[in-house]
Amino acid sequence: MPDTVTAAEASPSGSLDGDYDDAAGYYTPGTPLVDGKAPEGPIADRWQNRKFEARLVNPANRRKLSIIIVGTGLAGASAAATLGEAGYNVKTFCYQDSPRRAHSIAAQGGINAAKNYKEDGDSVHRLFYDTVKGGDYRSRESNVYRLAEVSTNIIDQCVAQGVPFAREYGGLLDNRSFGGVQVSRTFYARGQTGQQLLIGAYQALERQIAAGTVSMFTRHEMLELIVADGKARGIIARDMVTGEVQTHLADVVVLASGGYGNVFYLSTNAMGSNVTAAWRAHRKGAYMANPCYTQIHPTCIPVSGSHQSKLTLMSESLRNDGRIWVPKNQADCDKDPRDIAEEDRDYYLERIYPSFGNLVPRDIASRAAKNVCDEGRGVGPEVDGVRRGVYLDFADAIERLGRDAVANKYGNLFDMYARITGEDPYSVPMRIYPAVHYVMGGLWVDYDLQSTIPGLFVTGEANFSDHGANRLGASALMQGLADGYFVLPHTIRDYLADGPFEAIGEDHPAVVEARTSVTERIEHFLTVNGTRSVDSYHRELGNIMWEYCGMERTETGLKKAIDLIRGLRDDFYRNVKVLGTNESLNQSLEKAGRVADFIELGELMCIDALNRRESCGGHFRGESQTEDGEALRHDDEFAYVSAWEWAGLDERPVLHKEDLSYTAIEMKQRSYK
Repeated sequence: MPDTVTAAEASPSGSLDGDYDDAAGYYTPGTPLVDGKAPEGPIADRWQNRKFEARLVNPANRRKLSIIIVGTGLAGASAAATLGEAGYNVKTFCYQDSPRRAHSIAAQGGINAAKNYKEDGDSVHRLFYDTVKGGDYRSRESNVYRLAEVSTNIIDQCVAQGVPFAREYGGLLDNRSFGGVQVSRTFYARGQTGQQLLIGAYQALERQIAAGTVSMFTRHEMLELIVADGKARGIIARDMVTGEVQTHLADVVVLASGGYGNVFYLSTNAMGSNVTAAWRAHRKGAYMANPCYTQIHPTCIPVSGSHQSKLTLMSESLRNDGRIWVPKNQADCDKDPRDIAEEDRDYYLERIYPSFGNLVPRDIASRAAKNVCDEGRGVGPEVDGVRRGVYLDFADAIERLGRDAVANKYGNLFDMYARITGEDPYSVPMRIYPAVHYVMGGLWVDYDLQSTIPGLFVTGEANFSDHGANRLGASALMQGLADGYFVLPHTIRDYLADGPFEAIGEDHPAVVEARTSVTERIEHFLTVNGTRSVDSYHRELGNIMWEYCGMERTETGLKKAIDLIRGLRDDFYRNVKVLGTNESLNQSLEKAGRVADFIELGELMCIDALNRRESCGGHFRGESQTEDGEALRHDDEFAYVSAWEWAGLDERPVLHKEDLSYTAIEMKQRSYK
């Protein structure tokens, strides 16, 4: 166990006594970064003022401007539909065979909005405060307030689209609670909220496709960003069915390509989710912000063996009525849970965090589950000699509400659990354990959602802007739709007001360079003819990341991970085996490019985690914790956004720091006890 920095040893402000830089020698210090679009004045007026100040594009000029949107999940589909309806010429790309298969469909529990329908004290300011606090004071307050402010519009928009939100007996929209809050503000559609919201965005998108304002390119994967004369002007994409490498040009590019949780191999993300679109942009000059901020979701079906390539989420909404516990005694861990007496059960979240109980934020619930399992009190079958599971028990809820009421709330989730595990959660407690679910890091963007490359905008999980070091449950759907429907359409017009832009052709040197780099990369993967499969490298990378950059990180572990990843990268390029050809459907080839980018990303994540010698949200450094094992921030040293600039392969990345300041709330150590 590394030396622990306790609350007593830290200064009163939460700062370290001494000058630490564990990552010295792994990066190059860069110039400070300032968000030039960040508004000033009273926080409640900032978004309204920015919308007014943003320049307009008249309808006739909109028809002369073109936009490329990569990704058709909630952020991408909503943006494409809104911008298409506004009159722009939009091209949108997804690697799935339909926008309806975007990973947004997998979100289960709900979407937050400050409607205060329960009259329980909610407000825009409280949603703003809960989100900043939940992110452990590592997010921008202006961005978070805007998110809370537009949240109410999202519900009205979706209801108008026909999204079937759950309703109370009298017909009013129902709400439930999620982790990290003490009010009920989460709107939901049983356990299928993401699917229903995506169908709403999808039908809006299809309407614009039919109207001719949006062109849809399915089964196309972006493999490179075109940056001409310092501006993003298009993408190189591969037709995944025919293998054709295509050039697509536009006046502006929007990335809505989701997160990079699959760098861990095992995650709740869709198997195809990847970082390639964002990473290609990063290599062209877009800064990557806070890449080490990853979210470990506490309620997932535990790993059952080394054969797995995918983990399954059990919605956080289950923590409304389910009680989490483990046996008090190790000797009871292999018993049938129904045979363990009440007095021999440890409802550890309720015991440690009485104010929030089972609804503490995800990072806290995940670490608590890890701790009790590390004590030897985990349940379920042993995997590699360790029981990694805790119980999520609905016996009290079924007794209080009745089985039918519980089934009405969570029936599809219970059915899914039963199909996967072969166990009946109505009669036997569920077994759950934390798993990688979401990333708070992403491409750096300013208040307008524009990256450090002019003309490249980034929305949804692909950017870093709203959640700090930990995302509260039911806020991902909120951010995706807020960015797509209500933020990007206002901010992108300020950039497009300088158009129409000078056209560039496919013979432009920047276009030729981008296309050549794609074809050469494809050719390399197909001709290495090594001995190891792409999946074997991905699994090894995931093991390294989970072991050393997972729920707990240390200086020693992170340095070891960096060395291991660098060796893995060298071996990958020399020894990977990709079967088939480019001129056909070739999933091995697709994976090769994605895993190559994951390997480079993994190294940067470890360097970022090494630099941040503090614990905050989902980033837990073993060297920085309180006497009772809680995360300990060091605001004097680390109250900044880490924005990393690509310096080249085998070169040290450049770290630019954007200072975080708070005027509307006070920065303090989190407590949910």
